[in-house]
Amino acid sequence: MANSLVAHSLAAQVRSEKNSAGALSTGFSRLKRAKSEQGPGFHDDLPPQAKRSREIGVIDYLQKGGLLMWPILACSIISIGVFAERLFYLHRATIHVGEFLKGLSNLIRRRNFAEALHESAGTPGPVARVIHSAIIRHDAPRSELRDIVQEAGQLEVPKLERFLGVLATLAFLAPLLGLLGTVAGMIDAFGTIASSGGYATVTELSSGIYKSLLTTAAGLVVATPTFVAYSYLSSRVNTMLHDMERAGIEIVHMLTESRPISGIISFQRPEETAQSEARTDS
Repeated sequence: MANSLVAHSLAAQVRSEKNSAGALSTGFSRLKRAKSEQGPGFHDDLPPQAKRSREIGVIDYLQKGGLLMWPILACSIISIGVFAERLFYLHRATIHVGEFLKGLSNLIRRRNFAEALHESAGTPGPVARVIHSAIIRHDAPRSELRDIVQEAGQLEVPKLERFLGVLATLAFLAPLLGLLGTVAGMIDAFGTIASSGGYATVTELSSGIYKSLLTTAAGLVVATPTFVAYSYLSSRVNTMLHDMERAGIEIVHMLTESRPISGIISFQRPEETAQSEARTDS
C-alpha cells in the first residue's frame, strides 16, 4: 500500500514538472512572437518616466542644473567664437617665410626696391609688414634698420595675441562656475534636510545633488577644450613671432649686403656718396 502511494506521488510530481516546463516554453514562444510582431517599437510600452529619461536633451540639463548653467553655456559660446576668429586670422597671416624671402632677395640684389615694396605690401600677415617697414628705409644704416624691424615687430605682437587672454579667462572661469554650482546644490540638499526636521528621503535630496553634479560636469566640459584651444593658439602665435624675428634679421642682412661698394663703381655725386658712407659708418 505504501509503495503504491509513493509511486502515485512520484508520477504526479513528474506530470506537474512536465506541465510547468510546457507552460514555460509556451510563454517564451509567445514572448518571441510578440517581439517579432511589434518589431523595433517593442519598447514603446515602457513607463512614461523611463521614456522621459531617454529623451533628456541639452535644455533639460540646463533647466535641471540651475541658473549657473546659463553662464557656463555663455562661456562655451564665447570660447567657440574667439577660437574660430583667431584660427581664421592666423591662417590668413601664415606665409612660407623661406620662399617669400627667397623671392625678395632676387629683387633686392638687383636693387629693384619698388617691386620688392609692391610684393611685401600685397602679402598679408605680420611677417610681410615687418619686411615692408625695412624695405621702405633700405638706405638707412644697419643699426637703424634693426631698430625699425624691432619696432615693427613689437607693433604686431598685440594683434597676434588679441583675445587669447579671453580664452585663458574662460578656461579658468568655467570650472569655478561649476564649483559654485556644486556648492549651491549641496546647500539646497542640506536645506531640505533642515526643513524636514533632520529627516529626508533620497528623492528629496536627489534634486540638490543632481544639480551640483550637473554644474560640475558642465564646467569641466567647457573648460577642457577651451584650455586646449588656448594652448594651440599660443603655439601658433609663438611660431609666427619666431618667423617675424627670422624675417627681420634676414631682411637687414639683405639690405646691407646689397649696397654698392664705394671706390669701385658709383653713379652718385661725390656729395651723395660721402653722405651715404657717413650713414653707413654710423
